[in-house]
Amino acid sequence: MKFVLVSGGVISGIGKGLTASSLGVLLKCCGWRVTSIKIDPYINVDAGTMSPFEHGEVFVLDDGGEVDLDLGNYERFLDINLTSESNITTGKIYQQVIEKERQGMYLGKTVQVIPHVTDAIQDWILRVSKKPVDDSGLPPEICVIELGGTVGDIESMPFVEALRQLKYHVGEDNFCSVFVSLVPELGVVGEQKTKPTQHGVKNLSSMGLSPQLIVCRSERPLLAETKQKLGLFCQVPPEAVVSVHDVSNTFRIPLMLQEQGVCNLLIRSLKLVWRLPTLLERWNHMACNADIFQGITNIAVVGKYTGLADSYLSIVKALLHVGMSLHTQVNIHWISAEDLEVPSSSSLSGNRKENSFHQRNAVYDKAWQTLSTCDGILLPGGFGTRGIEGMLSACRYARESNKPFLGICLGMQVAIIEVARNVVGMSDGNSEEFDSNASTKVIIYMPEIDKLRMGGTMRLGSRVTRIRSLDSLGFKLYRSEIIHERHRHRYEVNPQLVKDLEELGNVAFTGCDETGQRMEILEIPKHRFFMGTQYHPELKSRPGRPSPPFLGFIMAASGHSLDEESIERILREIEEQNPWSQKVSNGELNL
Repeated sequence: MKFVLVSGGVISGIGKGLTASSLGVLLKCCGWRVTSIKIDPYINVDAGTMSPFEHGEVFVLDDGGEVDLDLGNYERFLDINLTSESNITTGKIYQQVIEKERQGMYLGKTVQVIPHVTDAIQDWILRVSKKPVDDSGLPPEICVIELGGTVGDIESMPFVEALRQLKYHVGEDNFCSVFVSLVPELGVVGEQKTKPTQHGVKNLSSMGLSPQLIVCRSERPLLAETKQKLGLFCQVPPEAVVSVHDVSNTFRIPLMLQEQGVCNLLIRSLKLVWRLPTLLERWNHMACNADIFQGITNIAVVGKYTGLADSYLSIVKALLHVGMSLHTQVNIHWISAEDLEVPSSSSLSGNRKENSFHQRNAVYDKAWQTLSTCDGILLPGGFGTRGIEGMLSACRYARESNKPFLGICLGMQVAIIEVARNVVGMSDGNSEEFDSNASTKVIIYMPEIDKLRMGGTMRLGSRVTRIRSLDSLGFKLYRSEIIHERHRHRYEVNPQLVKDLEELGNVAFTGCDETGQRMEILEIPKHRFFMGTQYHPELKSRPGRPSPPFLGFIMAASGHSLDEESIERILREIEEQNPWSQKVSNGELNL
């Protein structure tokens, strides 16, 4: 097993995740089986209870793991399926160590950070790195490890020490340290400053993890003299200092690294058998396609966490994947659900009341103007009552104006409540999440869900959905009666009201779970495109293999026909764009 460690300095959020994913792409393009591990030094056991505003979206894996959004980048770039153990946190490690201590497994020893915690970290990495993550079923050959945060943080010290010991145990020929840093440009002349990177490398080297490769983030390509200076002060060859500057799309990052000889450097550092990255030509083809558009499609995303785009990162990527496949530029218009709610002036008084009311009216008018001019409306998942009335209004507008609509998780539940209230006549219809005392509970708390504990207690991970109707949009898009999608929810459609909703509401529940009691897919058959999914289809979207509901949604929004022949033709074109497609590799399809 070979290991590539990606750490970072100066600031967090500098692009370590994309760098780690891009290095994995280069190695996979050479034919090696690659897996990834993300280390998050926070004390939370997992990301499940963290606010989207705090840490971005919670990414859900097949096994139900609620993990950091960087694992979504790994899965999308490398087309692999990771497990919850691929995300290591301080909380998980200490939970494991303390449980062993309580069971007496340390034989009366004083339990310490070194060696017990560091040993636990190493054992975890060595165990998870051997788990198959692709369809081959074979163990990976190279593991890319991303160390979250910045080097020097107190909370990451045990992990840095464990990685130093791991490097010693596996040998320097099996371990490559990569350091990601920022090279800012100051002043009118834009001089590239190297001192932050020098200090970061000095910190990392003092901990026994001297980098073999330094990746520098900057607005413009690094100058030759900047590379020379960094090489001199950081004790690496100038060719081991590479520039990752701003590009048109993130798929170009592996290509940028390859142009600077990173693949060869990794091969030399890890003493690998020499190989050419033959699959990189297909990746290049995909990266170029991502910049070629024949039209523009405007999509309104009406959500609760629109103040931070990373809260909906997988949705952004899923829309991008479809846009690439259909050669249309998908422009996302973020609309806070609260801005669609009728303004109220009851909370203020005097001049302040009047001015604030006028401002609120202006925001309200602008939000509705944006919504009405978009080609489609998407309602993503979320929790809590804030903004629900605005989401209900967006659902009604989409339904009555025949505008393409896609509701995900909470979005589907809100759409059902809107139909119940305004079509079926259940004026008091509501979700138990919003009003536990509602007389008509259209959406109810799932009976098996723990109401006392928050972390890891939802209906999580990949679950089976059965398509009930072969004439449905769901079957046309998935081309299968049995599908597997990832879930993350506590509430479900009240099974006792399904019959009334279908007969009186002119809707169809075209997908359900194995029992037939839990509704998974909602459609309005006479609508141009109106679909809701209880699951999160965005979590399994890949470049060259976009999510079927997103594909249908953007096809409808961009004016494509949704007949079977059109869908089949587009799916074949998409297969040709997939950089990891086995059909392309076997010559069944031609690029």
